Amino acid sequence: MTQQASASIHEWTTSRELERAPVLVYGSSSDASKAIAGEIADLIRSKAEAGEKAVLGLATGSTPQAVYDELVRLHREEGLSFANVVSFNLDEYWPMTPDSLQSYRRFMNEYLFDHIDIDPANAHVPDGEIPVDEIGAYCAAYEQKIRDAGGIDYQILGIGRTGHIGFNEPGSGRDSRTRLITLDRVTRMDAASDFFGEWNVPRQAITMGVGTIMDAKRVALMAFGEHKAPVIRKAVEGEITSTIAASFLQQHPGAKFVLDGAAAAELTRFRAPWLLGHDGGAELDWSDERLVKKAVIWLARETGRPILKLTNEDYNENGLQGLLSAKGGAYETNIAVFKSLQRTITGWPAGKPGRPKFVVGKGVDASNGEDFFPKRVLVFSPHPDDDVISMGGTFIRLCDQGHEVHTAYQTSGNIAVFDDEAERHADFVQEFCRAMDIAADEADKLAAEVQAFIRNKAPGQVDSPEVQSIKGLIRRTEARAAARYSGVALDRIHFLDMPFYETGKVKKKPLGEEDIRITMNLLGEVRPHQIYAAGDLSDPHGTHRVCLAAIMEAVDRLKDRDWMKDTEVWLYRGAWQEWGPEEIEMAVPLAPQEVARKRQAIFKHESQKDSALFPGPTDTREFWQRAEDRNRETAEIYDALGLPEYQAIEGFVSWDYREKNESPKGGV
Repeated sequence: MTQQASASIHEWTTSRELERAPVLVYGSSSDASKAIAGEIADLIRSKAEAGEKAVLGLATGSTPQAVYDELVRLHREEGLSFANVVSFNLDEYWPMTPDSLQSYRRFMNEYLFDHIDIDPANAHVPDGEIPVDEIGAYCAAYEQKIRDAGGIDYQILGIGRTGHIGFNEPGSGRDSRTRLITLDRVTRMDAASDFFGEWNVPRQAITMGVGTIMDAKRVALMAFGEHKAPVIRKAVEGEITSTIAASFLQQHPGAKFVLDGAAAAELTRFRAPWLLGHDGGAELDWSDERLVKKAVIWLARETGRPILKLTNEDYNENGLQGLLSAKGGAYETNIAVFKSLQRTITGWPAGKPGRPKFVVGKGVDASNGEDFFPKRVLVFSPHPDDDVISMGGTFIRLCDQGHEVHTAYQTSGNIAVFDDEAERHADFVQEFCRAMDIAADEADKLAAEVQAFIRNKAPGQVDSPEVQSIKGLIRRTEARAAARYSGVALDRIHFLDMPFYETGKVKKKPLGEEDIRITMNLLGEVRPHQIYAAGDLSDPHGTHRVCLAAIMEAVDRLKDRDWMKDTEVWLYRGAWQEWGPEEIEMAVPLAPQEVARKRQAIFKHESQKDSALFPGPTDTREFWQRAEDRNRETAEIYDALGLPEYQAIEGFVSWDYREKNESPKGGV
């Protein structure tokens, strides 16, 4: 399986010409978070030894959560004291009460302040309840408090897709200070899931200014996930501009960008490292066939030529002289890469009778095949519709080809249902009881309670247990209908309802031992020959990331069992991101009728049809449209590279869990 970053740090070295700020790339977000927490802990201890205060600038959101988790662990297990810490948070929505679910003050209390020994008087978060006519004076006072504390020693940041740091939206000046700002629509869309709909997101926020952030002695901007890669490239390699506030960090002598491999993917040293050298990439390791494949595919797409039509001149004129020299010419290189792509294509993802083994890099291999068919296949679906959205064509084909296919829905998905859907289903139960002459007292009572709750529900309020149950049942029956339509037997449909998810809120609990145990139990029950899991880490809710972590841990604990010796793990994408052609290790082509069947399977999820509650930022297409467009685009890329023309292709990447140091692409 290809990887964008190893577990070690890629230091800021040969890429200085394009990267205008120091960048550290870690093998996983957890490694990066522990490193940042370690630096903060060292600062706190050194300041304490000198009898001084450590002044921290803190951020909220999913990015710094693991940093706070590690700081809490250091406090509890290693005695790290925060008695000498003064903290200032970047921002807060306005208006916003401190006890609201979406309040950043509440976030900081829940993730950090309530678990350490910091003096509450020293933990500063902008006040979202300040009257509008007092905001100017309040913001000036916030700035003065920072100065009185001696200035911020260490500032941690996330980055929004508009390039904002804090809530410094496009247009924020280099010298801007703490102030009230109107939020960009993209930012509000990104926050929509936290507020159960964009319409509930406040339009304004109080934020530290760019100048306030730039005054910090050290700054660490953290970014994780594929969806952050484009804006990271602009902030690091682009010109300094007020349209990308994070780009001002290029001028900060103590700033660095801390990334995982997925967020770093668009940086030139990962996207096209041969462009960095002055000798045509001669210093690169061209014995690495993955690097060669990536370079040749890049060249084909850059020139608009099929792989087999690339010439020596194409290589020379596009910075790939080193590859040409190492491989001896375009002809042999083209053929090798073309064949490697050709071998990814299979219509039999779990093998077929007589040729039951698909080998990464070799295709279907008869000589080394297993002697059993059909196989037991287990498809993990984080939400109740990810299986059919992201790999529905392969899912259906595995069933059609006679394999014993199981599907496991890891979470209930109950927060992603509109209130009126829950009300409609409660009404259905009520009417059904009447129609069937069933005693309807309880149904009438339930319908009345649901109706009263929904009509009096405040924006962002957690659903009542009854409403959560109804919404969960809606998702469950839809998932069962889609799986049945795809060919899965009823007794092979599993609902795991992993506990980490069941908070009733977008914000989830950390992955727990019970989540892992549930996953292990199912694996032990099914004993699959093939496992499929969601490998796209850009899910804005973070659920995909947590679900993949549970599978990784469960597989690791079970890998020495006899029944695991032949088990393969394949990672799919599709709802939020797609594998690139250089990453795909198994490509399953779909005919037009198979695309239509996949669409019908997705349509079984009626509560997500037409308008999903959490569609993700900026992408207004329905999930079935995203899936079809991405599968078609993958097929078009294969076609443009000179491979056979298909209606659509679903791509997969393998995870060799037996390799001690290898983790799924992008890290977790």
